[in-house]
Amino acid sequence: MMTSSEKKTIQKEFKEEMDYDELLNCMRCGFCLPSCPTYIETGHQEKHSPRGRIALMKGVADGLIEPDDDLAHSLDVCLGCRACEPVCPSGVQYGHLLEDARTILQRNKRQTVGVKMLRKGIFDELFPRQDRMEKVTGLIGFYQRSGLSKVARKVGFMNLFPESMATMEKVLPEVPKRSVMKQRPRFFEHEGEKKATVALFAGCLMDTMFFDTNNATIKLLRKAGCDVLIPENQLCCGALHGHNGELEKSKQLAKQNIEAFEAAEADYIITNAGGCSAFLIDYDHLLKDEPEWSERAKHFVGKLKDISRILVELDFQKTHRLQLPDQIITYQDSCHLRNVMKTFNEPRILLKAIEGVHFVELEGADTCCGSAGDYNIVQPEMAMQILDHKMEKVADTCAQIIVTANPGCLLEMKLGVERAHKSNEVRAMHIADVLVEALVNE
Repeated sequence: MMTSSEKKTIQKEFKEEMDYDELLNCMRCGFCLPSCPTYIETGHQEKHSPRGRIALMKGVADGLIEPDDDLAHSLDVCLGCRACEPVCPSGVQYGHLLEDARTILQRNKRQTVGVKMLRKGIFDELFPRQDRMEKVTGLIGFYQRSGLSKVARKVGFMNLFPESMATMEKVLPEVPKRSVMKQRPRFFEHEGEKKATVALFAGCLMDTMFFDTNNATIKLLRKAGCDVLIPENQLCCGALHGHNGELEKSKQLAKQNIEAFEAAEADYIITNAGGCSAFLIDYDHLLKDEPEWSERAKHFVGKLKDISRILVELDFQKTHRLQLPDQIITYQDSCHLRNVMKTFNEPRILLKAIEGVHFVELEGADTCCGSAGDYNIVQPEMAMQILDHKMEKVADTCAQIIVTANPGCLLEMKLGVERAHKSNEVRAMHIADVLVEALVNE
């Protein structure tokens, strides 16, 4: 429970720090309601809609509503998928409001020593330190290769964890040895005619747990005619921090990433993780109040492209033959790639260019799968409810491959396949891995 003093402090900070003009932009028209997964899944509860949450934020800023646990719960249950933004006639930047509100609440939240230590370990000591990410994921790789994973399942050790986490352990990708990660060069020369020089935003989890997918991305870029740089000193994008009330730490990560990519002097900055992309493209907003960084952030943002977009722009699907055995494939949008990066046609163009496959559009592909960063860990009940409904739509497609464009979505869809007992019939794959598998004689 919050004390009276804490509530007053939060009200004061909402009034001083929230973008009040943005709060006023919401016309309460309700266009956002059909696009909001939590509004739908909770039986149309207004407090779990974008419009309702904005009303709560404004009420706190106006001093009409006391911030309480119900307010915090409403904001915590939000997936942050930002599906409300493209359909908003007023162009309300709901994602920015949500992050600002969460930051204020987090700053004033009383926490146990254990929670403080856990957050410090994650946000200060792990994700901003790529060397530590490599060590931790390296341990996961050892756990997989040594046979310990099979023993843990056999003796029932995984039963000590929540069902979703125990199942997630089964679907984690095979993590390479740390020595393999360290041996990869930082420059790759183009194949064929040179068309561009690009810098890959490697990411923290993408360049460890999804290392093979990054390698697939590099291969595609080279074949598309790009010299590929992997800038040193780049770090985690900061999305996890920003979504969990740690915006100041996000700013520090943003600054270091901007510096790292400025040194690369590439034509484009390429991403292959929708969640990272959406946060990276908001660097100009994140640093808008810092004159020294605002213009540099805009320049950084102006170079960002998703892997699927640059491949289509360079006519990759026209200059390379793509083929797979006869099968049905479908595509689940990354919410942030679609709603923030505005990239949704390009993945479909590439997948439809693969000979031998029949592309079936997934009903509700533009709605969240329930992953949403760490949402499926902190809000497992709602996440699994959303996922199970998603898998019903997947079943309707009869697809043998579910394609995604974000690591969190990929793990969530793998989890969905496992929960549906379809692991022998259906694969979930990142689009880069699908395209590399489809390359003929290359």
